[in-house]
Amino acid sequence: MKKIVLTGAAGRLGSYLREPLSKMCDTLLSTDINDVGETYEGETFVKADLAQMDEVAPLLEGADMVVHFGAIVDEMPFEVLWGPNFVGSYNIWEAASRHGVRRVVYASSIHAVGMYPKTERIGIDVPHRPDTFYGLAKCFTEDLGRMYWEKRGLESVHLRILSAAQVNNPRALGSWLSYDDLIQLVTRAIDTPVTGFAIIYGVSNNDRAPVDNSGAAFLGYRPKDNAEVYAEKVLAESEPLDPQDPGHMCHGGPFAKVDLGQSGLAQMNVVDDRKKT
Repeated sequence: MKKIVLTGAAGRLGSYLREPLSKMCDTLLSTDINDVGETYEGETFVKADLAQMDEVAPLLEGADMVVHFGAIVDEMPFEVLWGPNFVGSYNIWEAASRHGVRRVVYASSIHAVGMYPKTERIGIDVPHRPDTFYGLAKCFTEDLGRMYWEKRGLESVHLRILSAAQVNNPRALGSWLSYDDLIQLVTRAIDTPVTGFAIIYGVSNNDRAPVDNSGAAFLGYRPKDNAEVYAEKVLAESEPLDPQDPGHMCHGGPFAKVDLGQSGLAQMNVVDDRKKT
């Protein structure tokens, strides 16, 4: 490919994607509202606000694909999320359509279906059941992607990431997505010849994974890592969980428990271990 655009390049997950994506194309154009520091060979960086179409549209000119990871990655009041998470998605899809981009690979989230109980193993075709305004933005973008595929032929793969962070709590024993598996997931979403509109869960090969990816097997994603290697230590250090607590019982974890507009990440112990250039 000649050009891939990566949004959210300064984020934690973006930091792990930049180098492998730079090796898949002649030019990787990375963008974020924050700087990324040193760039990789073949990578250029442009600072841009996703909520501003006049800043987004020029970036996608000549692009083959867009890997769209840019957003506020926490629950916030609806008005705060509106620009980057709702309008930003529209701007990406509309600009991609105008410039003839082939496919958008989108960082969706388990929070689009976060209110389902974890005792119910859900597939990729369950109806939306968001746990927050953040999850609602993921539902909106998944529907946006389906509409642009059906109306304009713009392919998209929506990666419902469960938890791409260090395994330091019981929920992560099922929800963990390792960084190596994240890279494989995004790579398969890019190099699969035909995808149309597709949804796939972003989760590693965990013994306790609570979701079913069989409906997206055509993407060729075969995760390698398993959070079970952390189980003994994590369970020994954890108190018994309350089965009446939606933060323990629902797929969305703490996001299923917090009030609308209140931070879900504040209830979690996410380590900022982003990769340094």
